[in-house]
Amino acid sequence: MRTLDLDPGSPRRDFLKKLAAAATASLMMPEPRLMAGSVFDDKVVAPPARADACILLWMGGGMAAPETFDPKRYSPFEVGLPVAKMLSTFPAIPTAVDGVQICQGLEEIAKVMDRATLIRSAVQPDLGNILHSRHQFHWHTGYVPPQTVACPHLGAWMARLLGPRNPVMPAFINVGQRLEGVGESEELKAFTTAGFFGNEYGPMNLPDPAAAAQAVRPPDGMDAGRFANRDRLFRKLIDQSPQRDYLSDYQQESMLRSFDNAHRLLSSPQRAAFDISIEPRENAEAYGEGHFGKGCLLARRLVENGARFVEVTTEYVPFLHWDTHAEGHSTVERMHREIDRPIARLIRDLEERGLLDRTLVILASEFSRDALIEGVPGSQASDQTTHPTDVLKEAKHYGLHRHFTGGTNVLMFGGGLKKGYVYGATADERPLVAVKNPVSIRDLHATIFTAMGVSPKTVFNIEQRPFYATEDGKGQAVTDLFARS
Repeated sequence: MRTLDLDPGSPRRDFLKKLAAAATASLMMPEPRLMAGSVFDDKVVAPPARADACILLWMGGGMAAPETFDPKRYSPFEVGLPVAKMLSTFPAIPTAVDGVQICQGLEEIAKVMDRATLIRSAVQPDLGNILHSRHQFHWHTGYVPPQTVACPHLGAWMARLLGPRNPVMPAFINVGQRLEGVGESEELKAFTTAGFFGNEYGPMNLPDPAAAAQAVRPPDGMDAGRFANRDRLFRKLIDQSPQRDYLSDYQQESMLRSFDNAHRLLSSPQRAAFDISIEPRENAEAYGEGHFGKGCLLARRLVENGARFVEVTTEYVPFLHWDTHAEGHSTVERMHREIDRPIARLIRDLEERGLLDRTLVILASEFSRDALIEGVPGSQASDQTTHPTDVLKEAKHYGLHRHFTGGTNVLMFGGGLKKGYVYGATADERPLVAVKNPVSIRDLHATIFTAMGVSPKTVFNIEQRPFYATEDGKGQAVTDLFARS
């Protein structure tokens, strides 16, 4: 069982120290400026936007590809089963696409696979330590931590470069992840940020989708006059705070603009989009009663009302949900139930409302899993572990518990992508590494940016150094994924 290593010399503690230093430094930066070669310069032409909005469905904790969208040889549980023979613990089922199978338990998603592009060959590096926090940082920002500046989240790039679709709605909204009171919360905060772009481009965090409406209304008993007066007093407090000495003029102005945006939303009728309780009962029930299902319903309502980028997460908490270090099979079985109906309903709802073609929906996780291999074969990562037994003796050991980076799934809908299409492949037998058309995070991000009409070579001047939308500006969109116009 993994433990949280917070010794002074541990990689995790060192990681946090460096991230904190980068975050502090970013507050002192002047306004980040676009450099020559940016999306607004003639040297780099922005691609035509195929999507106006993006919904990221984040499977935090390491969703096993062989247990979800890339089924392999199935071995049912039995005492004495050699662990080396365990590739998938769920049988494959057919989908709406001839010849394409996914795992049992995802029957509703199987019915909408004819609207999907499925990447079966996404890959991740080991990053020195195969830690959830490091890989989630890398996936969400495109950069390997720690960096000398606070890196913006993918959603913050969309907010900064594309702006809001509706001037009242926040451009970037994060749904379902607690950033306080859970394990590794500081690591999660490190990438759930606008970084050097400033507060106004950061996420509006809604940990509980069922309570989202409370986040966009004044406190109980406070009328509009008292609320406006509190806003003025709060601004005065900020202006007189000694913390201003640590903020650049740009960061101060960005913070105040974020307050303006929040005040405008709280005074707008569009705030009703955050209230899922007013959704017709039949629609709401189709998403289920779970935390993630309600998040998917909220995401649809937000995009419908002009949000640019919405992330909905099953929530990453160590040893829970997709972090299947124990009781792997039964935990994934529960996760199937949690995501299956809501995702299929979201796709159908967007399609029925005429929104799917212009909305890019992405389902992804930080890495996959395997029963034996940590990282990839031959990995030198420092946090190697092994399976507790060579043969199965108890049901709790049935499942895929190791962190595997050699072949991961990304499921995508809408946004100008092909329908009913599978890209890439992994080996049929262990090691289940990508053997056809591997897709790096850098190129995956380039594909996402391209779909949204942003050049992957977009670059900002940060402390007189270039900082690109994709690492070093080298991301290449996987053009085979896009349907012909």
